[in-house]
Amino acid sequence: MNNIHSKQVKNVTNVTGLRQVSLWRRQDLQHAQPDELAEEVPVALVYNGISHVVMMATPKDLELFAVGFSLSEGIIENRREIFGMDVISACNGFEVQIELSSRRFMALKERRRALAGRTGCGVCGVEQLNDIGRPVAPLPFTQTFSLHHLDVALEHLNDVQPIGRLSGCTHAAAWVMPSGRLAGGHEDVGRHVALDKLLGRRAGESDVWQHGAALVSSRASYEMVQKAAMCGVEILFAVSAATTLAVEVAERCNLTLVGFCKPGRATIYTHPQRLLSV
Repeated sequence: MNNIHSKQVKNVTNVTGLRQVSLWRRQDLQHAQPDELAEEVPVALVYNGISHVVMMATPKDLELFAVGFSLSEGIIENRREIFGMDVISACNGFEVQIELSSRRFMALKERRRALAGRTGCGVCGVEQLNDIGRPVAPLPFTQTFSLHHLDVALEHLNDVQPIGRLSGCTHAAAWVMPSGRLAGGHEDVGRHVALDKLLGRRAGESDVWQHGAALVSSRASYEMVQKAAMCGVEILFAVSAATTLAVEVAERCNLTLVGFCKPGRATIYTHPQRLLSV
């Protein structure tokens, strides 16, 4: 990140931990077996000295999470509006201290929302129901994707989940090139956080990352659709289902939403004109 400095603390890299567990295998109870568990810690995003949100997350790629969250929540329009960033250890978790431009910080103070603890429900902590489903500018129709290449992406989605391979405990979000190749991806115990990390990564990458689609290993909630659309993503693939509100938001903002993505099949909910069958 050209204009972002960071002081990452050393134990940010501790993303799994060994625990003693008991295993049951067909009436055979085995005690004291070591097992890898994904770390889940509170992460506070602090803008210009004011704490805005606390999320439960895996302590990895926290800078990308902060950039992606700031973009997908409309706190900034461009990553250049973040002047600095520090990641520090605090309160059994981490603080990401973000320095915003004065204009963006003033706008944030005007619409502050209490979002503490939002890991699975996009409504938790929202002060007014009117804040749900805030307007998103309609997306253009510049992208196309051949569904025949989706199988390639699905086959390699596990490649961006090293923690998940150890623990079986993370969601993944990856950027899929039009060829089906994964340009890269991120994982987290929270599906929203994994997507924010991906969106933060995409904001700092070359134009190559502007072509293709996002693929998530989870279901598609309205908030994930809204986050993707806020960051200009035109196509969102989800391994699991979509909710009714997610489909409504996708329809309104011109996002192509596809769920139940499995080898050789998928369910297209909205705007199929971007998808090719050849």
